[in-house]
Amino acid sequence: MLWKKTDYTGWGRALSATGEIARPERRSALDAALKDGLIPAIGMRRSYGDACLNDGGRVIEMTRLDRMLSFDPKTGILDVEAGARIGEIAAAFAPRGWLPAVMPGTGFATVGGCIAQDVHGKNHHNAGSFCQHVVSLTLLTAEGPMEVSPEKTPALFRATAGGLGQTGVIVSARLKLLAAKGDVMVVTERRVADWDEFLARLDASDATYTVGWIDATATGAALGRGILEEGETGSGLIPQRPTSRKVPFNAPRFALSGPVVRMFNHAYYRRVPETGRTVVKPIADFFFPLDKIHDWNKLYGKAGFHQFQCVVPIASAPALREMLDKIAGSGLASPLAVLKRMGPGRSGHLSFPMEGYTLAVDFPNRAEARELIRRLETQTIAAGGRVYFAKDSLAEGVDIGAMYPEIADWRAEAAKADPDGRLATDLVRRLALRSAP
Repeated sequence: MLWKKTDYTGWGRALSATGEIARPERRSALDAALKDGLIPAIGMRRSYGDACLNDGGRVIEMTRLDRMLSFDPKTGILDVEAGARIGEIAAAFAPRGWLPAVMPGTGFATVGGCIAQDVHGKNHHNAGSFCQHVVSLTLLTAEGPMEVSPEKTPALFRATAGGLGQTGVIVSARLKLLAAKGDVMVVTERRVADWDEFLARLDASDATYTVGWIDATATGAALGRGILEEGETGSGLIPQRPTSRKVPFNAPRFALSGPVVRMFNHAYYRRVPETGRTVVKPIADFFFPLDKIHDWNKLYGKAGFHQFQCVVPIASAPALREMLDKIAGSGLASPLAVLKRMGPGRSGHLSFPMEGYTLAVDFPNRAEARELIRRLETQTIAAGGRVYFAKDSLAEGVDIGAMYPEIADWRAEAAKADPDGRLATDLVRRLALRSAP
């Protein structure tokens, strides 16, 4: 096994690590890499902070173990290696009338990463989280390989789903795909005038896929204005897809200055007519809109960026509005801000979702933004909500038990599967997730 020492980051690029990385192409090579003990596994490093970092240690990048092993068209069950990317699965199976049941906002996320974070998508309000559609998975633990499933090994499955890779190395999984009407998306776009209208529309939506873009710079009566997108799969002629673009260098700081962001958001809000519109899009353009801009994280400059994403219960919607008001008044937000309605579906002790509303906002990596995010995290806990480990890069000393009350059960299972703590990553150490208070 070839180990290469390198510097690497998560997608936000604000945090980094130095260590050795191996990229096995076969199961035999993976087994050889783990012969002396467990090592954290990572994917495409699309988590924003340090969930995928192990500074000073080794990691195994699973992206070459990406084969689709078998598919049963009668049941929709796909057997796939952990390094396979969600976008590639969607591209391969949408023309055959199937899609991954849950897809995050980037098609570059791997199956293993989606399990480790128990990701959610634009259909969480009716389909739940990713791991609710995992039939079983193969996990390499300190005691060797295990087949893990919700029925046969429920405790270990709940610790693995959303468990940040702390119970073992996910090798492969059997996924229950979702039947789709075709390989395009029929999307209705509407302008939403303010916060109250946005929540009302999200609550009333009966679309399969629903997502809201928020103008996080709008204040006063326009606070919370944005665009609501409701989508359904369909069939027909696929529109011409624009050529992918690449951000070739780190953008200067003024590229995302307050005036520039406000100008962009103003224009983006008005791209949808007042009466709304219905458009037909390729699957990838709806689910993974930023993937066609390669290295878009460079738009935040060399210092990178942080994302704040929280979810709060339905009853705490006023607290979330207060957070958005604070964000809008700060002048620090980027154009990337998303609001979604979530259902109760979750599979693991550390799974992020809860029934309520989730808000995600990107911020350039600046001192004032870091301070704002820490205040927002405090408000989240007070509102009975939680932050998303896949996006977090700043939380320190927060009450993890208040956000994730099942953490003691998770710690017990992680300790059984990895008694020496060899799988700990920078995020796990930063938040002391595996250490009882």
